[in-house]
Order: sequence, then C-alpha cells, then structure tokens
Amino acid sequence: MMAHNPDGLFLSNGPGDPAATGEYAVPVIQQWLATKKPLFGICLGHQMLALAVGAKTEKMHQGHRGANHPVKRLSDGAVEITSMNHGFAVDAETLPEGTRATHISLFDGSNCGFELTGQPAFSVQYHPEASPGPQDSHYLFEKFAGMMT
Repeated sequence: MMAHNPDGLFLSNGPGDPAATGEYAVPVIQQWLATKKPLFGICLGHQMLALAVGAKTEKMHQGHRGANHPVKRLSDGAVEITSMNHGFAVDAETLPEGTRATHISLFDGSNCGFELTGQPAFSVQYHPEASPGPQDSHYLFEKFAGMMT
C-alpha cells in the first residue's frame, strides 16, 4: 500500500473482533499515521484507528444493528440518523491525549466518532455510506476529500 503513495487512506468496515484484526492491521495503520496523510475510518476502521492510537475496544452486551440509530455530533449538537452493524465499541474512557470525541450514540452514550487533534485523521462507528439519513453523513466524505486536496 505504501509503495502506491496514495493521497489518503480509507479504513472500511468489516466483521469480527477488532483485537484479532488489529494484530496485523494496527502496525500498518501506525505506519500510515506517521506519514501525516489523511485517514478516514468507518465501523471496524473506527475501531482499528482507536487501537492504533492506544485506545481500547470492548465487546458490547448487545450490539448496534440496523438503520435509524440517532448519533449526536458533538461539535454542534446536530443529530444524524445512521446505520450500524457492530458488536464491539471503542471505550471512550481510553481515548488518549491527542484525540477528541466527535460523535456519541443517543441510544447508549457509546463513542461513535473521534478525531486526532494533531493530524488529518478521523473515524465514525456507523456506516455513512449507507445513507440512512439519507444525506446526514455526506459531510464526512466531503471532509475526507477536502483533506486530500
């Protein structure tokens, strides 16, 4: 991947335990973060970014599944209607210095987004590509594209 010298890295969704996937993905993500190039993660990608910066993930008692999950954007209080499908969550209490929570679930208060304060990297727990809002989360893709220009 690094040999292709991309302008940005998109960490997509996927199944499974983030700790198991992190065994091979986290070192690559950390190598990417060292480049200071843009990164955007969703769902499992959100969890992978969290692990790469030193946060922890936890198994949820009941995961988030389906559409119409309300998520609060902390910057302005707007509520986005999202689609989710995960059984693990980022433990917000373990987000290290240099990160800032950006979104929370209005169902259970779990972390649904964070950004790195010192570089162009951010992630969300939900699926903005599913467009359940239908345009509630479109700004995330615009933000990522803007970071790469």
